[in-house]
Amino acid sequence: MTSPPRPPAGPNATSRRVTVLDLAAARSEARPISMVTAYDWPTGRLADAAGVDCVLVGDSVAMVIAGRSSTIPATLEQMIYHGEIVSRAVSRAMVVVDLPFPFQHLGVRTAVESCARILKETGCQAVKLEGTAGQADVIAGIVAAGIPVMGHVGLRPQAVHQLGGYRLQRDQDRLLADARAAADSGAFAVVLECIPRSVAAAITAALAVPTIGIGAGPDCDGQVLVMHDLVGLSPDRVPRFVRAYADTKQTIGDAIARWRADVERRDFPGPGETLG
Repeated sequence: MTSPPRPPAGPNATSRRVTVLDLAAARSEARPISMVTAYDWPTGRLADAAGVDCVLVGDSVAMVIAGRSSTIPATLEQMIYHGEIVSRAVSRAMVVVDLPFPFQHLGVRTAVESCARILKETGCQAVKLEGTAGQADVIAGIVAAGIPVMGHVGLRPQAVHQLGGYRLQRDQDRLLADARAAADSGAFAVVLECIPRSVAAAITAALAVPTIGIGAGPDCDGQVLVMHDLVGLSPDRVPRFVRAYADTKQTIGDAIARWRADVERRDFPGPGETLG
């Protein structure tokens, strides 16, 4: 049986949607998986046109867009709102929407109902949830309902207070148990966040499903970054594992300052921007 072909990247790409089978094939072919966050129409369109495999609508929207100090304040309604916008913007990449705190801890029925709302009301293709081995029954229940689940272990921002802050997670036995529980319960992929390279490599070798790293080294099956970090638009200091590929913050700031100066000199609007 041949693996599903990877859809071509770029603005002229085919509209065939990336699926869980494509991600499984990427792992078997040792082809790295790319995933980036997006929270709105323009960034969703740009990410899709760039040819990434997955677009994540993360509960990091609470921090990146709303200016909160953690992801905990993100609501189900916010995730549905942003997820629906991004899903309309993206035609090729798999769109994954985070299940916000605390729905995966309120029992299987509540978790399934919440994920079903996300799937139905956003048009996304999968949900992502943070969890430990203690949420194995929840993952299994969501998957049994026909909803693809991406797991998330290591640094779990929804549990930041319990973990003592945004810190490197080193307990290999616990992390491996959490990742195995997610995969064994039916998760099609697992995000590994803020984990030493050697631990992430061991988890990746032990699982039969793809791992996607963020601050977990280069040995994972794929990588994910927050869009605003990637393009240099984050207002505050970013983690050491981030690489900014542009300085958009400076570009936008300079553009606004130049426009303000033109307004003050009455150089804007000029003859070409004046109607009538």
